[in-house]
Amino acid sequence: MSNEYLTNLGVRAKAAARELRALGPGERNAILEASAEALLSAAADITRENARDMEKAEASGVKPAFLDRLRLTEARIRDMAEGLRGLSALPDPLGETEGRTLPNGLIISKKRVPIGVAAVIYEARPNVTSDVFGICLKTGNACVLRGGGDAFLTSKIIVELFRAVIEKHGKNPDAVQVVTDLSRESAVALTRLNGLIDVVIPRGGAGLINAVLQNATVPVIETGAGNCHVYVDESADFTMARDIIINAKTQRPSVCNAAETLIIHKGILEKFMPFIAGALMERGVEIRADEAARAACGGLLPASEEDFYKEYNDLIIAVKTAAGLDDAIAHIEKYSTRHSEAIITENYAAAQKFLNEVDSAAVYVNASTRFTDGGCFGLGAEIGISTQKLHARGPMGLREMTTTKYVIYGGGQIRE
Repeated sequence: MSNEYLTNLGVRAKAAARELRALGPGERNAILEASAEALLSAAADITRENARDMEKAEASGVKPAFLDRLRLTEARIRDMAEGLRGLSALPDPLGETEGRTLPNGLIISKKRVPIGVAAVIYEARPNVTSDVFGICLKTGNACVLRGGGDAFLTSKIIVELFRAVIEKHGKNPDAVQVVTDLSRESAVALTRLNGLIDVVIPRGGAGLINAVLQNATVPVIETGAGNCHVYVDESADFTMARDIIINAKTQRPSVCNAAETLIIHKGILEKFMPFIAGALMERGVEIRADEAARAACGGLLPASEEDFYKEYNDLIIAVKTAAGLDDAIAHIEKYSTRHSEAIITENYAAAQKFLNEVDSAAVYVNASTRFTDGGCFGLGAEIGISTQKLHARGPMGLREMTTTKYVIYGGGQIRE
């Protein structure tokens, strides 16, 4: 397909965004509720298309964790529908204002408004299709979705459902569009539609995110790559640490908030390493450890320097021995993707130091990194987890998909 195709898509999205700005919260919420019902009613059709995507992916020999990201069950479709309903029930951020009156009588207000058109480029996570649509519609933004080829059939049928609902409500279905050209060239061209696309959000692994950052001329919100760390401090409760680590690593190893590196204080290494290694290995986790950790526990593989940089998205974890809290923080500073980090400790001062000095989007004390999620944070859903510092950071919900403009009321004032 040519750039003309993408330009036309962007023009249509821009027109739809103008119409969305005029919709009231009741109209947008009604479409969200109807879209949730459409998902439930079409669950059999969605799972049929998803099975076709799954069959193709399995034939290509991808890893089980990848298949887990791709799979849509009826339960996951119900969760998607509940996500849309949850968004409709949340307060509407649009129109929020803050202001003041100047000595000259001008009334200056800052009003929360839609961004415009968001292009979201993502990999094999078909549920992202629903989350992005819901957040964008609620906040008056049009969205252009460019999913991965592995989930194309699933994403396509979901978008078709949403477009039909919007049209049934008498609105412009181009509020949500899917890119059917899955070539790398189309992804690059999409990120260069200045004047038509207002923001690009890549959601996936480091390779996808870096490719978008290197090629885009449209503003980008960097999201998602998650080399997340759990540090077990000298004062940690072993049972609590085990439960948190098992949850953070094994509940869903394919997602960006799963733990990838375990850091252990050297003072507890000899006792804790065999304790946690046994629990991880029981659940099929491969452990790649530094020399000190391997000396404390048999059956561990050696960790390379590269292992500490990796987002595995799999049942693999790297283990680092730390001389103390400062050493653990220094390791995170060097290797982290600034997503989510946790400390397990009974020491208040250590917890506060970790919270203050670790520079990531979400920092936890005695809790699993798996909570870094829009739904868990009470945002209803998320469009991604921003690991940058400008505009948005952490799970991006409704407010993060808005911007502001100044509205000024006067009574004939002129500047002297």
